[in-house]
Amino acid sequence: MILWTKITPREMDIMSSDTLVNECADPTQPLTIELPCALVERAQKYSEKSDTSLTHVVIEALDTFLRSQK
Repeated sequence: MILWTKITPREMDIMSSDTLVNECADPTQPLTIELPCALVERAQKYSEKSDTSLTHVVIEALDTFLRSQK
């Protein structure tokens, strides 16, 4: 399954500007990734339960993971 995502300005506010090492000229950048169907289903269920977008769930998960990799 292919997941298309575009970070919205609202979602960009979640990440402070000091966390971006090489900030792009445009604060959003399209990203295409392939994820296992079961993982996408879990993320979709979580986004519905949390009343947020799938994009937001992916951004938060990736940001949390990367911050823990210090």
